[in-house]
Amino acid sequence: MALVSFTSIPKCQSSSRFSYGSTQLPLNLITKCELNTNGGSQKLEIGSPIIVIESPKLLKTAASVPCLRPNVGLVKPGDVGRIVSRKPMDVWAVRLSIGTYLIDRKYFKPLELEE
Repeated sequence: MALVSFTSIPKCQSSSRFSYGSTQLPLNLITKCELNTNGGSQKLEIGSPIIVIESPKLLKTAASVPCLRPNVGLVKPGDVGRIVSRKPMDVWAVRLSIGTYLIDRKYFKPLELEE
């Protein structure tokens, strides 16, 4: 069994195969992932109100030492909160009535307030 070492992999290829010498290897790289938020009309900022549209299966607290636990009815669809901060990978710290949790963007949407 021969081990092959790659020192660099191109960021983007026009074909679906990568050539290394005389060997053809399949190229399975994701270069960019985007979330379409209805044309960008609903922008999230610190302090923006949100409403939970789907309850996450697991909850992670936004404390300095986070705790991961199953969601046993703590966060339900319809709960309202505010954005505290943004974390990597489209995860947001959301302040709810029961505490501050790290919630993925797919579980909530911006709340449109009428003035």
